[in-house]
Amino acid sequence: MNIKILTKPERKTKKQKSFFREWGDAILFAVVAATLIRWATFEAYTIPTPSMEKSLLVGDYLFVSKLHYGPRTPRTPLQVPLTHQTIWGTSIPSYSSAIQLKSHRLPGFSSVKNNDVVVFNYPPEDQYPADLRTNYIKRCVGIAGDKVEIRDMEVYVNGTLATKPEKLQYSYYLVTDQAINEKTFEEYDITDINMVQGGYIVHTMPETAEKLKTLGFIKEVQLLKDPVGVADPSVYPNLPSRFKWNKDNYGPIQIPKEGQTITLDSMTVPLYETVIRKYEGNENVEVQGDQVFVNGKEIKTYTFKQNYYFMMGDNRHNSADSRFWGFVPEDHIVGKAVLIWMSANPNGGIGGKVRWNRIFNIIH
Repeated sequence: MNIKILTKPERKTKKQKSFFREWGDAILFAVVAATLIRWATFEAYTIPTPSMEKSLLVGDYLFVSKLHYGPRTPRTPLQVPLTHQTIWGTSIPSYSSAIQLKSHRLPGFSSVKNNDVVVFNYPPEDQYPADLRTNYIKRCVGIAGDKVEIRDMEVYVNGTLATKPEKLQYSYYLVTDQAINEKTFEEYDITDINMVQGGYIVHTMPETAEKLKTLGFIKEVQLLKDPVGVADPSVYPNLPSRFKWNKDNYGPIQIPKEGQTITLDSMTVPLYETVIRKYEGNENVEVQGDQVFVNGKEIKTYTFKQNYYFMMGDNRHNSADSRFWGFVPEDHIVGKAVLIWMSANPNGGIGGKVRWNRIFNIIH
């Protein structure tokens, strides 16, 4: 009689990963996780220019929420992870345009609202896909469907005076016949300074300008603003013969809304032809004077395919914004700026570089 002895099956010894394989797997996991977090939840940004001062300062480091408005699916999936336009420290493109996809936005828990501080891709930058264009940050003063107008530097939305940011800035000419000490500007928190003949041009808040008037060595403080009816050819739609607009007296202008239909005529074509040509996904669009042709056929009306927004900087006289290049399409919206997690004064000395009072400030 044969007796079989039952034994546990032998387990194969698992081959131990090499040191480099373990590190490679760890790095790959970290890159994938960081990419997903950056794409879907929060991303860190820094403020490089003074267009939002004094609300946001050069050297502020922000967290921008993708959750508020919903993250976008990428247009160019073939891209080096954790890059934007180029590979770090080089001018080599970080993406391939071999595959181009239509972008979709996942659901968020809110929509863009008036007065939100928004990060978006700079619309006129044609050389990059929309989601890889340079990131700008401004305040949304008008949402889709709003009518925006600026009268004597005051913003009106749908005929009502808009809420002003707490730390709005304008340009002032300080008339003086003597040099102003740098410490004086530091005392009044003035960082944007240009020395000109007969004095200085500074950007500061109105209440600070009133305080400067009391200084004996400043003869006069003049608010620098554009007069009504004097057209500035640099403002959108860059047609001074027809629109007598400037940065302080602008509009009224209707912001396009998804599903809204407009009649195309001598007043609307200059305002919306850029939208129709560049941001709506239309092919073979030609504009001849006040006529718009799509695929060789003239169209008399147009229905917008997405929402648009009107953005302005809080440093009103030192901001390149919608007054100069037009509307921001919804598919260019990146996210909502929510928190300053770090702030460093680029001109600060040892011990004075970190702005401790700004760390973990909520952005309003």
